[in-house]
Amino acid sequence: MDYSKTLNLPETAFPMRGNLPQAEPKMQQWWDEADIYRKVQESRKGCPKFILHDGPPYANGDIHIGHALNKILKDIIVRFKTMQGFDAPYVPGWDTHGLPIEQAISNSGKVDRKTMSVPEFREYCKEYALQWVEKQKSQFKRLGVRGDWDHPYITLEPQYEAQQIRVFGEMVRKGYIYKGLKPVYWSPSSESALAEAEIEYKDKTSASIYVAFGVKDGKGKLPPDAAIVIWTTTPWTLPANLGISLHPDLEYVLAETDGRKYVLAEGLLESAAKEIGWRDVRVLNRFAGKDLEYVTCRHPFYDRESLVMVGEHVTLEAGTGCVHTAPGHGEDDFIIGQKYGLGVLCPVDDQGKFTAEAPGFEGVFYDKANKMITEMLEASGHLLKLSFIQHQYPHDWRTKKPVIFRATEQWFASVEKFRREMMEEIKNIKWTPDWGEIRLHNMIAGRGDWCISRQRAWGVPIPIFYCRSCNHPLVNEKTIDRVAAIFAREGSNAWFLKEESELLPEGSVCPECGHGEFRKETDIMDVWFDSGSSHASVLETRPELQSPADLYLEGSDQYRGWFNSSLITSTAVRGRAPYKGILSHGFTLDGEGRKMSKSLGNTVDPIQVCGKLGADILRLWVSSVDYQADVRISDNILSQISEVYRKIRNTLRFLLGNLAGYHAGADQPAAGDFDELDRYIRIRLNRMIERVIKAYDSYDFHLVYQAVHHFCAVELSAFYLDIRKDRLYVSAPDDPARRATQAVLYEALLAITKLIAPILPHTADEVWKFIPSVAEESVQLARLPEVRGEWNDRELEQKWNRLIDLRDDVLKTLETARKDKVIGNSLSASIHLYPDADTAGFLQGFGDLDQILIVSEVVVHEPGSPIPDTADRYAKLAVQVKAAAGEKCERCWIVTPEVGKHAAHPTLCGRCAEVVQTSMSGSAGE
Repeated sequence: MDYSKTLNLPETAFPMRGNLPQAEPKMQQWWDEADIYRKVQESRKGCPKFILHDGPPYANGDIHIGHALNKILKDIIVRFKTMQGFDAPYVPGWDTHGLPIEQAISNSGKVDRKTMSVPEFREYCKEYALQWVEKQKSQFKRLGVRGDWDHPYITLEPQYEAQQIRVFGEMVRKGYIYKGLKPVYWSPSSESALAEAEIEYKDKTSASIYVAFGVKDGKGKLPPDAAIVIWTTTPWTLPANLGISLHPDLEYVLAETDGRKYVLAEGLLESAAKEIGWRDVRVLNRFAGKDLEYVTCRHPFYDRESLVMVGEHVTLEAGTGCVHTAPGHGEDDFIIGQKYGLGVLCPVDDQGKFTAEAPGFEGVFYDKANKMITEMLEASGHLLKLSFIQHQYPHDWRTKKPVIFRATEQWFASVEKFRREMMEEIKNIKWTPDWGEIRLHNMIAGRGDWCISRQRAWGVPIPIFYCRSCNHPLVNEKTIDRVAAIFAREGSNAWFLKEESELLPEGSVCPECGHGEFRKETDIMDVWFDSGSSHASVLETRPELQSPADLYLEGSDQYRGWFNSSLITSTAVRGRAPYKGILSHGFTLDGEGRKMSKSLGNTVDPIQVCGKLGADILRLWVSSVDYQADVRISDNILSQISEVYRKIRNTLRFLLGNLAGYHAGADQPAAGDFDELDRYIRIRLNRMIERVIKAYDSYDFHLVYQAVHHFCAVELSAFYLDIRKDRLYVSAPDDPARRATQAVLYEALLAITKLIAPILPHTADEVWKFIPSVAEESVQLARLPEVRGEWNDRELEQKWNRLIDLRDDVLKTLETARKDKVIGNSLSASIHLYPDADTAGFLQGFGDLDQILIVSEVVVHEPGSPIPDTADRYAKLAVQVKAAAGEKCERCWIVTPEVGKHAAHPTLCGRCAEVVQTSMSGSAGE
């Protein structure tokens, strides 16, 4: 007789291999056809809301691994919150204006920007952006991200732009918007002003020069043959020099060397002398900086004066303590220049070339002028030292080219007017990680007014008109309402298509001179104003959303970007932050911790990963890393993640396979049928559920990953299921003890499937289709498992934890015995335990140690019995392994002397003979 056919072997159609690259697109198609997103939202109507507001990615190019990290994190949270019982809609968005799209269109070779009108060019930009919205949308969906993909928000949409105009108008009404001449970050490569968020710092080699400014009028303090020494790394700004700044309270010296007299800070005399190469320096006199105020020097190559001023911005960090001051090329320079009435000189045009205001350099690109200026200074004897340094210098984050400080007329948002309110709001936000609060606090505390105008074509126009007679700006509640209404109907291209008279309310006149003819502002708004207005354009307009949002989640670079601009606009117009919580993540690095770049060939394409391994593998990686810091990813790391996935999948498959013939409810065992081991694993399941939900709630997804993996691989597979295979396979199908184990398996299967659903949605829904007796169409419609108080039994848990520690010692000895050929598999073993008195008493509480240790026999010797030399000694007991006596049962493989005693089934042990006999009798009766 073939006794293997009498065993209850696992039976399930759930495949061992996930084949995720092929299976996931089919699952996603089913989600779309079944309209799962809508069903999820309907099922949570009336529940408390949880709103995660999507920061819009830029619609330009395929998504990269950083996008995948961000979107998967968001999806995990939204899915978890939904299953926790919240109404958690997810509305994805896109940022669609700005320079990169302009450049892409201009460089495409398909259009001639110079011969094309602005409205035509903007239509090309719009078409280009929307093409990438659709491409990125399909890529995000391939990652398994669930959301309202049919109705995303897009910053170029008319309704969005109209709300943005209203935000701007409210800031105007409150007096927060003004136009002024100030130095701003200027990108010659893109011919536009930049915001701080559009700046990145990269290494740059610059000339480092020490220059002597001869004294013209020493005011009785300095002799006429003295010179004040300045240090600068931007020689090209010397044509714009109008003064020299000293600190009022620092001590300065008049020093003599080689027959020449120089003035510099005493605290920097030694380092400057060493750098310049001075020897035998003698101090002739000392002064406080304020004593030299209003001394005048001669410009080194122009016929004009350079005024000595005092300011607190001067430090002793480097140089000479005498700061070359060009009010047109630096914020501190501008401020002190205003204080002393110097005016503003900025002899550099939009392209970074010198104008006629810099005689001798007209038409020269500023960077090329460095060499010309240093050669001129050397020829005239004003150059004391030229060297070169490498330092961190601001660059345009789009063009990757250096930027300059340049004074231009720009529109600004006066952050100072509501800075205090923002600082208070920051205190009320929940920050994850905690250091985010300090970071944004410092940024808001230290930032200057926000330059919101850009000299570009592709963006939302600044809705301001200028009187053609007196040039006075016109902007008020009526003009804003009119423009917003037009934009809501026709989009912002109307600004460029319509005449001023069509855009203005009827009867508009200049409030300054009364004239009625106007011209339009040609600048557009900073793209950070676009995305920073999303709280008004999205959260306040979509009926399923609400403001403030519960959470904004982006990369750590957004403290100076979207987190920053959103806080400014929301506090300005609503008096509060647009978010209750901020969660930030780090950047993606390769396996060696290097920044990813195409030149290094170490980039990871998330869509290629989906095609090779599956989106669930990528999502499992996201859950495995401590994403609040920088994270690493590589083929090797993903291979390790795939192995963890395999273990989780195999555990779920084993659970499904052993539920064949089990009907939840109908086959529910009585409470007394659950033995201690069943009750213990329920306790451990309870602990895992509690730990996982707590980790989800605190956004510690790596703890979810660890807890689920450990429970599946260690507590179930390597312990409970390993022990219970005998009962599941060998006992009669309807044996009460076997039914109890099946009930535990069912409970574990439901819980694990629900708990992994936010991270592994494809796999969870695949499993869900095989679980018997579930009511929901998809696991996404289910609620998370609850911690069951009736399962808790601390005393029982401690008892079994102690036994597991002892079991681990036994398993070590069994492994050694296998290697030494003492036994084959563990069922051929007879275990002899030599415990101390306390452990012996403890072991008496277990009547089935052979099943727990998965051996054929366990002999517990009395304390004090002689311990054989061949035994392995541990802290609480010694263990000896012998070959079990008897024959191996053909059905259950246990070695026992009982085999051969049953006449009808001589190759079976007594237990198996009884099960088979009963089964055969039952079959005959049928």
